[in-house]
Amino acid sequence: MSRIDRLSALMARFELSVEPCAQDHANLWILGTAEDPHSLLLTRNSAPLAPSQNVLAFARVTWGGDDNPLLSALPGEVHHALAKDPEMKAISALFVAELAANRCGVASVLNRLGEVLIVRLMRAQIEAGSIGSSLLAALADPRLSRAVVAIHDRPDHAWRLESLADEAGLSPSRFSDLFRQKVGQTPLAYLRRWRLILAKQDIARGERIQRVAARYCYGSPEALSRAFTAQFGCAPRSVRSSVQPSVRAAIKNALPDTGPVP
Repeated sequence: MSRIDRLSALMARFELSVEPCAQDHANLWILGTAEDPHSLLLTRNSAPLAPSQNVLAFARVTWGGDDNPLLSALPGEVHHALAKDPEMKAISALFVAELAANRCGVASVLNRLGEVLIVRLMRAQIEAGSIGSSLLAALADPRLSRAVVAIHDRPDHAWRLESLADEAGLSPSRFSDLFRQKVGQTPLAYLRRWRLILAKQDIARGERIQRVAARYCYGSPEALSRAFTAQFGCAPRSVRSSVQPSVRAAIKNALPDTGPVP
């Protein structure tokens, strides 16, 4: 059986962007010397660095919104030493060189290099296993990760505690206890939140609430609306209406100007 991919299904739902920025807005730093970049620092929010730290490059990482579970799963600061990771060191050095050269297409190159750095940084966090109580801790557990990936891959499936426990190869009681210990909430609570995050994305794109409710196993649009309001503090329709003006403008700009409609 092929090894499950613990990150792709989750990351595919959120746009990861790494862009040059002013230093006081940065949350990703490469530290060291030009000849020897020695560490990466990723923080959940932008924060000033101590003057003694030798900063080679910095950028702003965005995760597609605060709803991304990976954002809340990260520690406040993630430090990654490059001395024992030659591949990450080479990518970091290339990032620094591209930023310094500032040639045509630099923004695209930095974004792609930055994405590689972030994905590998997340992978290292999972493999290290020392990440406290969070989604990353569950992904680091070979049993729980199967259930978490199943939730991310198939949010429209009619999951029950027993079927998720089967994915993990554990008894329902043992699975529930271990999941709560690692993630800080029950498996079904995490499933509900993941479905609501996806529902919010779908509704914001203009999908009908009735269709979204059926997709994520809500018995009615009203049931989805109640759960949505409890989770996000606003009604689903307000999410959709907030993006409609920009959507309408984009459609209008894409159409040829044919003059007034007769």
